[in-house]
This record gives sequence, structure tokens and C-alpha cells, in this order.
Amino acid sequence: MNKIETGLKLDFSNVLIRPKRSTINSRSEIDLNRKFKFVNSKNEWNGIPIIAANMDTIGTFEVYDVLSQKKIITALHKFYTKEEIIYECNKRQMAPDLFMISTGILDGSIEKLLSIFEKINCNWICIDIANGYISNLGHYCRKIRELFPKKNIVAGNVVTREVVEELILNGLVDIVKIGIGPGAVCTTRVKTGVGMPQLSAIIECADAAHGVDGCIIADGGITCPGDMAKAFGAGADFVMGGSLFSGHDENPGEVIEESDGKKYKMFYGMSSKFAMEKHFGEMNVYRSSEGRNLKVLYKGPLENTINDYLGGLRSTCTYINAPTIKQMAKCTTFVQVSQQVNLSLVG
Repeated sequence: MNKIETGLKLDFSNVLIRPKRSTINSRSEIDLNRKFKFVNSKNEWNGIPIIAANMDTIGTFEVYDVLSQKKIITALHKFYTKEEIIYECNKRQMAPDLFMISTGILDGSIEKLLSIFEKINCNWICIDIANGYISNLGHYCRKIRELFPKKNIVAGNVVTREVVEELILNGLVDIVKIGIGPGAVCTTRVKTGVGMPQLSAIIECADAAHGVDGCIIADGGITCPGDMAKAFGAGADFVMGGSLFSGHDENPGEVIEESDGKKYKMFYGMSSKFAMEKHFGEMNVYRSSEGRNLKVLYKGPLENTINDYLGGLRSTCTYINAPTIKQMAKCTTFVQVSQQVNLSLVG
């Protein structure tokens, strides 16, 4: 058996998008909204296909308040109690299409979902585990689909086509999350040696999902608006981010001011030792931390960052003659590069 795939796999930093003659003369002409009809839930959705990750400093009600104004989705983190979710969702009268209820596959997760959906209206379930290759994920997805046939179901994470096809073809999910280890606070690739460069993973998995009428979410690895444009250009239907939404007024935690006057906020991975101890009291001895803590620069209001990313996407579209975000994949050609930016003045 050949244990080495020799084909080159690429990440966002390895490519640029080739420009082409464009008939679009202004960013204002670009439509970033997308419409979907999901293959298994049969539901329709319309909005900007960006998702705030279900991390406990990102997937919050305060972040939802900002993103929902742009028709962007927030995946609420799974450590909220059912009472907190029911109270906040009803108090805010949250739009059912613009937030996800997240769940793991631990004992009690299904009972929690049943209690929540008795009291609130939400169209999304996000089944969130780090390793989407374990057989328990498929079994759990089947139970969730049987209980909630009309919900849009998201599951992951994986990076190869066969599991994408299996989850969608078996009627289990509508969207598969793609990404193992690309995030800023994820150390899975370091601790396990497992993963796939994110750009190549998106290309492979988008091809698989679209071949069976499903969708994918590119989850992680977004460091700038250009990376998000590359993810959509590679075929992602949705893009989920964590670090890009971090460091804002709406994120929990105090602003830390250092002696040099720079301001920061804390951001950490959900498989980090800090997160495990915060939510479970301890890290089990058979586990290894697969996340880290970071101080990220304080960025002020979240709306400013969102506007910057949306502006970057519109600008990309004008360079490649893509009038809508849906057409970005068709209009994108990647160029493999040795360097993306001029580093002469850095540092």
C-alpha cells in the first residue's frame, strides 16, 4: 500500500487569486447574499454565508446582536445552559435562520436539544466534534436527523471527500464542516501530526459535497479578508471563523493594557487546557491539550472588522468579474506563489 500521497497540497498562504478582465466597475454592484435550498432538511436560507465559530469567546449572544444585522450566522457555543439559551433567545427574539444551537455527542446532549427546541424557534443544529472520522458521529447524526427532520444539520470536522459524501448521501446532514488544525489557537496538527492544508481540503470536499447536492463550511485558518476570499473561491459555501471575530468589545473578558500601551483581549482554543479546566474542572489524564491561549490585539467594535471583511470580498469580486459571492468559485483561478506580500518593511 502506498502510504504517501505525492500530489502537492496547498494552504491559503501558498496561492494568490489571478485577476481577470472585469465588467464590474464598482464594489457597490456586488451581491454578497446567497440563497440555498438544503438537500436533506429541504429548507431555504438567504443571507451572507459567514459564520461566527461556536467557541465560548466567539459564539455569544453579544456577537449575534452585531452579526444578525448583517444577516450573518452565529453558532452559539455549547457551554451555555439550556436555561440561558431559552431566556436569551426569547428575550432577543432571535431570528431562527441566523443562529445555530451547538451540541457535542456526550451523554445528555440529545436531552438538552429536546428541552431547548421545545421553547425556542431555531432552524440550525451544529454537531461539533474535533474528529469527524469516528463512527459515533454518524450514529449521532442519524439520531438527530430522526428527531429533527426539518432542521438544517451541520456536522464535522473532516478534510477528505469520503466522509463528506457519506454524511450527506445517507441523509444525515446538510452541511459538513471542513478543517482539522488550521485555526490560530488549534494545535491538533502539532500534537497529532494529523490534518490537511486548508485550501486543498476545501477544494476536495467542496467537489464531493456539490456532487451529491450538499454544502460545506470552511472552518478555520482565516487570517485576513484575502483568506476568506480564497476559501469562497475554492468552493466553500460558508466560511466559519474564530480568531477574526476575537478581540472586540462584544467578546467576553477584560481589555488588557501592557506597559507599551498596546491593548489585548484573551482568546483560546476549545481543546486547550484552559478551556477544559474552565468547563469540565480538569483535563482527563488520557488527553493532551490541542489548543492554546493567545493575547490578540484589542480591535474595538466588531462591526468595524465585519465591514472590513465584507469590503475585501466585494473588492475580490471586482478583480475576478464575479457579480455575486456564489460565482466566486467559478471565476477564481489560483496562482501558486512563493511570497504573497512585500515584507521589506515588516518588523
